[in-house]
Amino acid sequence: MRARESAEGDLGRSQRAARLLLSRPLLVAGLTPDEEFRLVRTYTSELREWFDRETGWRLTADAQTIRLMKLTADPYDHTHPARDPKARTPFSRQRYVLACLALAALERADGQITLGRLAEDVVLAAADPTLAATGFTFTLDRRERRADMVAVVRLLLHWGVLRRVAGDEEAYLGTSGDVLYDVNRRVIAGLLASTRGPSMVGAPAPADRLAALTVEVVPDVEDARNRTLRHRLTRLLLEQPVVYYDELTEAEFAYLTSQRFAILNRITQLTGLVGEVRAEGVAMVDPADELTDVRMPAEGMQSHLTLLLAERISAAGGGGLRVSELHRHTRELARQHRSYWRKHATDPGAEVELVATALDALRALKLVCVEPADDPLVVARPAIARYALAEPTLRETRASAR
Repeated sequence: MRARESAEGDLGRSQRAARLLLSRPLLVAGLTPDEEFRLVRTYTSELREWFDRETGWRLTADAQTIRLMKLTADPYDHTHPARDPKARTPFSRQRYVLACLALAALERADGQITLGRLAEDVVLAAADPTLAATGFTFTLDRRERRADMVAVVRLLLHWGVLRRVAGDEEAYLGTSGDVLYDVNRRVIAGLLASTRGPSMVGAPAPADRLAALTVEVVPDVEDARNRTLRHRLTRLLLEQPVVYYDELTEAEFAYLTSQRFAILNRITQLTGLVGEVRAEGVAMVDPADELTDVRMPAEGMQSHLTLLLAERISAAGGGGLRVSELHRHTRELARQHRSYWRKHATDPGAEVELVATALDALRALKLVCVEPADDPLVVARPAIARYALAEPTLRETRASAR
């Protein structure tokens, strides 16, 4: 009995370690809670072997950092952007570029740097003729641009690239102070997860550069092709809310059909996720509701609206709804729920941002697709059916049955 309890306890700890690593692929000592960092370190060997075999992801670890080099399953997926850790606003293209320029500057910087000096280095890098030729510009003459710089620094603090020594970013934003940071080059060195160095990419179209960084050459050998298929499908199942069959190639669908039980069982053993298999696809469901960056349902007005819009879209069926129709529906909902929704929800034009935020969440969860147009069409995807309201079923009571 004790041996069995010990084995079950060890399985629970190893699953917890895997889940921590999947939710936070970069763990930094001192930034990550000590207990969690030690737990993942304990199972590093087992996790390294599993991820290498099943996903092709490398796992590196030392006394200060643990890094799972997750290669994106879909380099063209824009539904899970980086976010300002404080404001939770998604990164714009401008902020992504600033983040890259800041990392390049920090890689050459001393062990300590101020926010003002880092911003100046970024301004100088942005003036490079090659970058300027793309139309990108950056200066510090406006508060909005300084806010972009602060958002980037907050992300670098969150990752552990920087550690605040003194000062406050809000003071810098208000031009009344500066901030001093320690620079962690060990973390910088392990940030980029790619199969090719940037200098080897050449000059593809900007939209294809991420894909070029992560392209993998597959030898024309059956074992290698099968291994690549296993890696691709396991990555999708671990990373995507739903894997729809119609998104897979013929070879991927055939491999998943024949190896589905084995693949899902291995993922369940590692993570505790449970496979939900439907006619349209497969989802790995988390009973603990931890391994997601977009929760639905959740607390708050925006989440309530998102749930109500999901219901409305689901009820519309395959024909979809125009965004303008969702705007009208949102205005009606705001009037209905004005007593406990935020006051600004009934302001003229508020529905535009509210609907956009809701659609971002629904797209990230792969519940809808949005077809571009002057008035975009929102089309339900199969998994949204779980949010549709069914007709109530009335059951006879024992008394009435008599």
